[in-house]
Amino acid sequence: MKRFLKPAKNQAGFTLIEIAIVMVIIGLLIGGVLKGQAMIQNAKVKRVVKQGDEIRAAVMTFYDRYSVYPGDENIAAIPPNGGDNEGNGNGQIANNERFEVFNDLGLAGLISGTYNGTSDLPKHPFGDDIDLVWVNPPSASSPPAHYLRFYNLPAEVCLEIDTKYDDGVWNTGSISGNVAYNTGTNVGTFYNQF
Repeated sequence: MKRFLKPAKNQAGFTLIEIAIVMVIIGLLIGGVLKGQAMIQNAKVKRVVKQGDEIRAAVMTFYDRYSVYPGDENIAAIPPNGGDNEGNGNGQIANNERFEVFNDLGLAGLISGTYNGTSDLPKHPFGDDIDLVWVNPPSASSPPAHYLRFYNLPAEVCLEIDTKYDDGVWNTGSISGNVAYNTGTNVGTFYNQF
């Protein structure tokens, strides 16, 4: 007489198919999160570039209207909304005039925000300051010029912008950093020639 084994009724566990389905779902979730993070990073990089373009446009509009750079202007009636400090009018935005740039642009209605002209600067998407100043970047071999300076940008962001819009080398060209673009670090000052 043959005996048949009865399957246990309280058998617990997952089948191989159930485990495979769970693994596929986890993989899709991780892939979605990583893709989302990459999209956010890409949007921030584009915003840095766009912010620089917006500042350039505002400064050049101010210059076209008043024939003087914001911050460097030394005429009390410019901009017409007043309440600003005067620069020295030498055609170079230098020293503390870099703070007055954004106060003048705000008073002229060319940018949003309120700046006090002595310490406030706009912030880039990675959280630190931007300014515009006449300077010779430490890595540049060209003569001094007006540069937009972005402070404490991730090195990967600097490399991406430099590669796309210049030569991709940290110490040459119209876009440069104060240090090499080493992955996982921040570039203290990222220069973009105005």
